[in-house]
Amino acid sequence: MDSNDWLAAGKAELDDVIALRRAIHADPELGLNCRRTADKIKAALAGLPLEIREGPSTSGLVAILRGGADNGRSVLLRGDMDALAMEEATGLAFASRNAGMMHACGHDAHTAMLVGAARALSARQEQLPGTVAFMFQPGEEGHHGARFMIEDGLIDDVLPGRRPDAAFALHIWPTLPNGAVATRTGPLLASADMIEATVTGKGGHAAMPHDSLDPIPVACEIVMAVQAHIARTVPPTDPAILSITRIEAGTAHNVIAGSVHLLGTLRTLSQQRRLTEQTAFRRIVEHVAAAHDMTGEIRIKEGYPVTMNDARAIALVRECAGALDGTGGGWMELAAPVMGAEDFAYVLREIPGAMALLGVAAEGTDPAANPPLHNTRMRIDEAVMAKGVALHVAFAERFLASGFD
Repeated sequence: MDSNDWLAAGKAELDDVIALRRAIHADPELGLNCRRTADKIKAALAGLPLEIREGPSTSGLVAILRGGADNGRSVLLRGDMDALAMEEATGLAFASRNAGMMHACGHDAHTAMLVGAARALSARQEQLPGTVAFMFQPGEEGHHGARFMIEDGLIDDVLPGRRPDAAFALHIWPTLPNGAVATRTGPLLASADMIEATVTGKGGHAAMPHDSLDPIPVACEIVMAVQAHIARTVPPTDPAILSITRIEAGTAHNVIAGSVHLLGTLRTLSQQRRLTEQTAFRRIVEHVAAAHDMTGEIRIKEGYPVTMNDARAIALVRECAGALDGTGGGWMELAAPVMGAEDFAYVLREIPGAMALLGVAAEGTDPAANPPLHNTRMRIDEAVMAKGVALHVAFAERFLASGFD
């Protein structure tokens, strides 16, 4: 296919892609077990020349298309499936029917676009110069779904003894211009760890603090020490964010609490910085607490690694986006990473590839004024999904034809 064929393929699939997206949007599911969503995907793929793989840990599936003109290359395309625990407030006719659940991060669109790409590429099976693995993944919203699917072996032996040679994923972005394709080489999204600390002192009467060990001012000192550490010792060229977002202590106005619980998040753009700041947080909590004859206990729950884009894959995405430039805002080189996190990072840790952001702001609107991702009023311009389908198809065909050359 050339750029006109890719665009035509995306537009030809658009009506079905919109219908599937709306069906998934109206029936959101959370976490690793999105069974109804998986059933919708399998129904939409029925009759196509695909090998379907499923694993024991999640409701995810990988559909494999083997081209008739195979030259020994393979590529993975990924879309996530799960929703968020939020109450929808869009007022859409196809708004969520399930209380407390909403597709506010665009995973309904990601899945529908990937199905559209599977259909478009299946129609070209005989001419397809290689193998495509379509990875439909649940549990992106904090549940490590990609890691579980990798551990289940679902992307192993796509070709004998080999995982795919390249990987690509799109993420819709409601605050980018209509049709814009935005990404960057290197870190695109941050690592994300949950940090917790408990400072334990000695409770007592608030009128007699000298008979107690009050952990509240010590916890406040820890928060300030953490912020001073980040501001004065972390280089701006290798940044970190350490935000304390919750402090819990006390039961009454006249009682000094026995302990304080701190909760927050650590974001970094390199593994070395991540390890350094984990160690720094532990040291600050323990030493500040000890300076006041108290104890500090720390728990760090590691989340997703850095989403790291391969330079060769970004060059290919840029080439594909340029070929499709007539459909919207065109290519945008991001000046800096986004400090959110994505578990496609697990795939990119195993396979060279790229993630790109697709602008879905409605034409004629100010993208910056639109409700962002994870907002109860988040909407997308569904017509842009035709470009999303075309980008998947273009990346797959270009890579299978010539690799990263």
